[in-house]
Amino acid sequence: MRKKLFAALAVTIATTLSATACGGSGSSAGGDSIKVVYWQHLDQNDHKQQKFLASMKTAFEKAHPGKKVQIVPVTASENDYYTKIQLMMRSPSTAPDLVYEDTALINSDIASGYLKPLDDYVSKWSDWGKFAKAAKAAVSSPTDGKTYAVPDDTDTRGLWYNQKLLKKAGIKTPWQPKSWQDLLDTARTLKKKLPGVIPMNLYTGQAGGEQSTMQGMEMLLYGTAGAGDSLYDAKKKKWIVGSQGFKDALKFVHTVYDEDLGLDKSTALGPNAGTEVGTKLLPKSKLAINIDGSWMANNWLKTGPSPWPDWSKTMKSAAMPTQNGQAPGKVSMSGGWAWSIPSKAKNPDLAWQFTKAIKNRENSVKWNIIESTTAVRTDVAADPKYLGATPTNKFFTDLVKYTHFRPALPKYPQVSNAITKAMESVTTGQASVGEAAKTYDQDVATAVGPDATAKGAR
Repeated sequence: MRKKLFAALAVTIATTLSATACGGSGSSAGGDSIKVVYWQHLDQNDHKQQKFLASMKTAFEKAHPGKKVQIVPVTASENDYYTKIQLMMRSPSTAPDLVYEDTALINSDIASGYLKPLDDYVSKWSDWGKFAKAAKAAVSSPTDGKTYAVPDDTDTRGLWYNQKLLKKAGIKTPWQPKSWQDLLDTARTLKKKLPGVIPMNLYTGQAGGEQSTMQGMEMLLYGTAGAGDSLYDAKKKKWIVGSQGFKDALKFVHTVYDEDLGLDKSTALGPNAGTEVGTKLLPKSKLAINIDGSWMANNWLKTGPSPWPDWSKTMKSAAMPTQNGQAPGKVSMSGGWAWSIPSKAKNPDLAWQFTKAIKNRENSVKWNIIESTTAVRTDVAADPKYLGATPTNKFFTDLVKYTHFRPALPKYPQVSNAITKAMESVTTGQASVGEAAKTYDQDVATAVGPDATAKGAR
């Protein structure tokens, strides 16, 4: 799939870069300008990052007379964005000077030689000591130990539920399911009692990319009885295949869509499912339960794409339960994004100066509040403005103790793609759980090599 995307998108990338170069302030000017690339969501109403970066550009250019910052949005689905920035970074003629990327991709890009080590920069930056150790680990290479990016934010995931709908269906609130069965039974009750309301949302399918993998499959997989070796065995350094936990998680996905407990399949398998959920279905009380991230509230703030003044009176949060309620009883996943300097950047020094500016304490506080994300700087995490910005900040911060991180390895993107492929096949009914799991095992073995796999718990 990725090879096809490379070929199909090559013309698009060339056209995009040609157009931006005509703007007169591209990185081709050398030491006086930089090109900064970031992901613009397909939701055209979501311009928070665009506005934030525009304000950073204005402030930076004022503080550095003669220097220019070109902000280049790449509008695409999440998977297509990954492919596009990798295409850009392959050539000196198209490489940006600073790029925004998911931390799960960093080691893949390191292995491909796309990123510049930042150790010489961070060693001289006093603020670097303010970044959490876990956040630093997410942007460093397990092979050479070097740092390749500056963390931008992190997150946790849980259950968002409409307490008014649950009460209407006779379900007691505050609500906290104790197991997968409890969660499914609640969804079934909602379907029976509230016709016209979607009981729950579980992201699925290939178009969703990491949205499907993390909010969907991994929130299930890491809560199974064999969660210790659910995806990757760090001790053996092998990817897990053939595990009962993977099959159990796929069965949950199949159940949701087979019993019509989730979104209609055309929406669920489309690239705009997240936008539909956050800006339409939840604000209009058309969806009762949503398995999603800590950032969801940013849809409903005054500055968000779908302002909802009473959201905090309607929407409440609960932790995702483990499969059978086994210890620790709750599960979450954490990811995050970061700023990297490509190895072929024309002006890395100026890119670093801009990075320091946008990630200082003051601007980090602004960004974490705007995006409703979990802070990666310890001083920001303790800032009263940040803590009081969103009613759910404390709840999702408390989930950190239950959270898991994706394997930060070069092969992870291919494994993730295999996961979404398996999810889609059981969602559509094109494959049984057993068939989809078998295909996943084969896809993983092909991606990482048979010798890099190990049988999981059955």
